Amino acid sequence: MALKSEAVGPEICASLGLDKYENGVSGTPRVLLILSSVLERTISKNEKLLKVSKKKDAVTIFHGLKAPILSIQQYVERIFKYSKCSPSCFVVAYIYIEKFLQRTDANLTPLNVHRILITSIMVAAKFMDDECHENAYYAKVGGISTAELNSLELNFLFNLDFRLFVTPEVFGKYCLQLEKEGLRNRINLLD
Repeated sequence: MALKSEAVGPEICASLGLDKYENGVSGTPRVLLILSSVLERTISKNEKLLKVSKKKDAVTIFHGLKAPILSIQQYVERIFKYSKCSPSCFVVAYIYIEKFLQRTDANLTPLNVHRILITSIMVAAKFMDDECHENAYYAKVGGISTAELNSLELNFLFNLDFRLFVTPEVFGKYCLQLEKEGLRNRINLLD
């Protein structure tokens, strides 16, 4: 993928696992572990802020009635395993999530993170990868109905104004940010 080579050096690509997994290597790309950790810390921070401010979080179409049993890391690894989308899609999905949260003034919580993840990763895969599964397949992987995923996708796309293009500079900035998070939190490479 040209975006990777233009955006970040080969060291960062290798460190995050953006290249080798597209060449048939099995295992979990480091970027998935880092992304999971970042999202978990964001949720923890948001819960503390909401508790201190005694403010209620805005309920959106992405909120479930209860938090899923799977951890964020288990969910991200499940999506990667079954969707076969490129590791770069997870970086782009993270960019989309940040934009979505800014535009909707929503917070990541245990009640919405899984639905936001499956939607953002599916949208990123459709935009980035040459081959992609249908919504029904992603819905099954994500543990929701196809009708629900279709609604989530539409809402997500409208909130992003259908602006899915990510410049190489923005992609590179997020890769560096994730790499720094991985180093700061000692998230090691898996061989």
